[in-house]
Amino acid sequence: MKKICFVLCIVVAFQSCKQGETNKAIPETRPNIIFIMADDHATQAISAYGHPVSQLAPTPNIDRIATEGAIFKNNFCTNAICGPSRAVILTGKHSHINGFRMNGDTFDGSQQTFPKLLQTAGYKTAMIGKWHLHGLPQGFDYWNILQDQGNYYNPNFIKVDKATKKVDTTMVLGYATDIVTEDAIRYLNDIKNEGQPFMLMVQHKAPHRNWMPALRHLNKYDEVKFPVPDTYFINHKNSTASKEQYQTVYRDMYEGHDLKMTKRKGSPELAHNPWKTDFQRMTPEQRTAWNKAYQTKNDAFHDANLSGQDLDIWKLQRYLQDYLATVSAVDEGVGKILDYLKANNLEENTIVVYTTDQGFYLGEKGWFDKRFMYEQSLGMPMLMKYPGAIKPGTEVTALTQNLDFAETFLDFAGLEIPKDMQGKSLKPLLAGAVEQGDFRDAVYYHYYDFPAFHMVKKMYGVRTKRYKLIHVYDDIDEWELYDLEKDPNEIDNVINNKDYDTIEATLRIKLKALQAQYHVTEKEFERANKDQIKRAYKGFERLRGQPMEAYEH
Repeated sequence: MKKICFVLCIVVAFQSCKQGETNKAIPETRPNIIFIMADDHATQAISAYGHPVSQLAPTPNIDRIATEGAIFKNNFCTNAICGPSRAVILTGKHSHINGFRMNGDTFDGSQQTFPKLLQTAGYKTAMIGKWHLHGLPQGFDYWNILQDQGNYYNPNFIKVDKATKKVDTTMVLGYATDIVTEDAIRYLNDIKNEGQPFMLMVQHKAPHRNWMPALRHLNKYDEVKFPVPDTYFINHKNSTASKEQYQTVYRDMYEGHDLKMTKRKGSPELAHNPWKTDFQRMTPEQRTAWNKAYQTKNDAFHDANLSGQDLDIWKLQRYLQDYLATVSAVDEGVGKILDYLKANNLEENTIVVYTTDQGFYLGEKGWFDKRFMYEQSLGMPMLMKYPGAIKPGTEVTALTQNLDFAETFLDFAGLEIPKDMQGKSLKPLLAGAVEQGDFRDAVYYHYYDFPAFHMVKKMYGVRTKRYKLIHVYDDIDEWELYDLEKDPNEIDNVINNKDYDTIEATLRIKLKALQAQYHVTEKEFERANKDQIKRAYKGFERLRGQPMEAYEH
């Protein structure tokens, strides 16, 4: 008996030493984590942030996370496009390190990710919804992902068949946002009593282009007139890249695909629509309800016979009405998950995060989509609640990034943060252990996807609390500098203003320092072939939306 006790003492002492070596003893009660991510959900469209657009189309359930926890006011992405942002979140590493620089790349699933680390530490892990990284998820006990980009109506889902262990692709009848929410709640119900902490990623397609609302929301904002941004008709005189983009609402949207227009009054046939898949997937009943909802307002448009700026503003209103109605189902889904946690005594020990993959334009500078390093796409919403650890109503003004998410989850789970991760845990910041202004003095950004859809050029840069320096490269070589305090709309490029020479010099030094810190090499600044760029411009020119004036009225 004495020998047994002696051996046990040695084992306990050894384990204590191991924990001491890592300075990270795993807590007895580890929090569950639910990470909810929408696609292209603009900060302007979340009412907790107070933007005028969101006050006309509120998101009360998403706002609950901010009210009961924290709202991040200066949260930014590292690369404003879908797949790369997801890869950064999984790995805690910049795009050039994790290898997924642009959509079309394939994510190396064998690399270290925070779900794998949580799984190894005893967490149940699951991924439901939009994956969009090509290849199949790794590090998850359960996954059920949308095929490729996903469809709004009757989407295909990919999962492993439990009986045969084979990968199975199946069409699921219904609306994508609702299906993802329902499967998330089904998963929670299945594992809630297993005695293990869980990490669940709930990732929606919505509100990605082409903004197809659920049938119950098709006419939700028909009578609402949303404010037109002051910069909607800007001429982009200070930025060649801004002039040469292909993401202007009134020039580049497809009338049938994006704006759901019909060819003429009384016709259910869609106007210019290069991608008809979403509409073709509808059941006859769904399409009948859709046509009924849009026919009256489309006929009214044809009767109005709009042109010029009146037509351009009408396009913005139709875009915002559809986009914000698409957000409604996401907000309802968040509410259902929050209600489930409360009803099943899971609320107190569960971290809930709501975010998106990057920001999005809602008509600012005349645009939709993202990609640029300007505020609307660089900034991304971030809301987090964890009762007992995060005080309700907390406002985080520190400079944070999606680069920090992985480290934060590992820290809350009591795990050591790998030294090769490049972000910082937000836990000390939320606990008040770090002053907001001391957390980070600048963020680094790099966008690679050119020539590609929307023809936004490659760019990288640095943003501090007040200033932003951007280098646009590839078929042009231009620098842009903005004073965000004096010029929050980023209209006045002061790169040639001598009053800012000292600030520019300081920002260039900071930019070089960040590139060294994040191991950015010369390889990251490779330029595209000029013939390839010319061919791309010609190809996308042919794809541009057809003018409304060409339609029969």
